Amino acid sequence: MKETNVSNPVGFILVGFSDQPQLETVLLLIISVLYILTLIGNISIILVSYLTPKLHTPMYFFLSNLSTLDLCFTTSIVPQMLWNLKGPEKTITYIGCVIQLYIALGLGSTECILLTVMAYDRFNAICRPLHYGIIMHTKFLWQLAAMTWVSGFVVSTVQTILVFQLPFCGHHRVDDFLCEETALIKIACVDTTFLENEIAIASVLYVVIPMALILVSYGCIVRNVLKIKSAESRKRAFGTCGSHMIVVFLFFATVLSVYIQPKSEHTQNHSQFLTLFYTVVTPTLNPLIYTLRNRDVKGALKRLLFSQSR
Repeated sequence: MKETNVSNPVGFILVGFSDQPQLETVLLLIISVLYILTLIGNISIILVSYLTPKLHTPMYFFLSNLSTLDLCFTTSIVPQMLWNLKGPEKTITYIGCVIQLYIALGLGSTECILLTVMAYDRFNAICRPLHYGIIMHTKFLWQLAAMTWVSGFVVSTVQTILVFQLPFCGHHRVDDFLCEETALIKIACVDTTFLENEIAIASVLYVVIPMALILVSYGCIVRNVLKIKSAESRKRAFGTCGSHMIVVFLFFATVLSVYIQPKSEHTQNHSQFLTLFYTVVTPTLNPLIYTLRNRDVKGALKRLLFSQSR
């Protein structure tokens, strides 16, 4: 009979890649560098969007929200991960695990909705240009942003409460490098069918439907862009939307692989690497993608850097 603990455990052991110490050393170095780049890149996007009047537009308003989200997302996970990677201690306190799951789930869900809102903004800018200023007015932007953040943390609140009402097995060994929902469910000593079904429903609402809406939006955008006679205007439109589509693909492809794909189709290590990608790598790539593919951001960055150096 399995040992259970129906009371709050002292903490959890995050197994992660502990069976591969050499890999942990490599990951410690790589993740440290990526985290620094994430901080620099996303803070730069926020500052440039705020300090450059030309970028006070709906697109950069939402881009600043995305950068803020990525900063919070990685900071809720990476410091604890680095601490565990550098030594034999792989533990996290019970309260720390609750907080990490709540924040990571909330921000992950928020990003799904935010990317959808950003696609809606591009749809209005390209498909309804004459009404764009009327539709995407300042008050509506703040309402959309508030709705996005609140909706993300509503589902996080529900999921976190449900997960931590479960009685966990006595070993408290989480087969992941963070307090991830599906990994925590695996160490529960009761039937978790209800919670697994609830996760499936949440995945449809926060992953599948937003992704479908984004694809529909960009289908309309492509159709309208192809009607533009000016080659330069078409190139500019595809460049702006292309950045967003790359970010969407990187984020949703990995999230779908982790939460939707049947677990029998990949090993646990594979799943952990996918989780590592969307929690660490994607937030690093987002500012690079938007900066390298966007002349306005590159120009604003150069002007700010040169003005500071004088």
